[in-house]
Amino acid sequence: PGRRGHRPAGGAHRDRSGVIDVGRLRVALAEVRQQVDEAARRSGRDAAAVEIVVAGKYIPAEYAHILVAAGAPVIGENRLQDLEAKRAVVGDALTFDFIGHLQRRKVPAVLAATRLIHSVDSERLAAEIQTRAGSSTRVLVAVNISDESTKHGILPGQIEVFVEAVTQLPSIVLGGLMALPPADPDPEHSRPYFDRLRRLRDELAIRWSGRHDLRELSMGTSQDFTVAVEEGAT
Repeated sequence: PGRRGHRPAGGAHRDRSGVIDVGRLRVALAEVRQQVDEAARRSGRDAAAVEIVVAGKYIPAEYAHILVAAGAPVIGENRLQDLEAKRAVVGDALTFDFIGHLQRRKVPAVLAATRLIHSVDSERLAAEIQTRAGSSTRVLVAVNISDESTKHGILPGQIEVFVEAVTQLPSIVLGGLMALPPADPDPEHSRPYFDRLRRLRDELAIRWSGRHDLRELSMGTSQDFTVAVEEGAT
């Protein structure tokens, strides 16, 4: 998967009545896919290895059927209530990932409704997932790659200790890392953070080969997703 280019799918694709226009959204998704493919080729990667996750936070639940009609591949939700509201409209017609900060009390509901959690950011949360999952569950680790006090996530200097601890939870498989660099209008300013996350992932993947797969790099938003793909976003 890839947050890999998360892109809000809402406001820019509404008609004058405020209704999301399915045709414009379909075109926008195709344009993003083309940009992702080109960025992958520039970096010598297989474009098929990069997945688009559409950030759903700006899409009201009553328009969830339009996401289906437009062919949105995967929807990333920050809040459980928004995810559940959309599922109430379209059922299993959409695939959901959870990309926001997750409270432990909401773990059972999120596990039941999503394909992948991108935002495991504490040992206590990992332990709760272990308790509730019942079988092998693949998750991503949220990394506070820029050490910002306003963001959740494991600090890079603490990631080894975190992985050591999570490895003691037999049902948890770490599938990769997720990070959001500081917001900046210049996508090139995100590149060093993406590079650092990739290098960190590579080091962990070597050490934990056979226990965790650590294939994924969930990184990149509307402002910098092509740079993220060039730096290894999946």
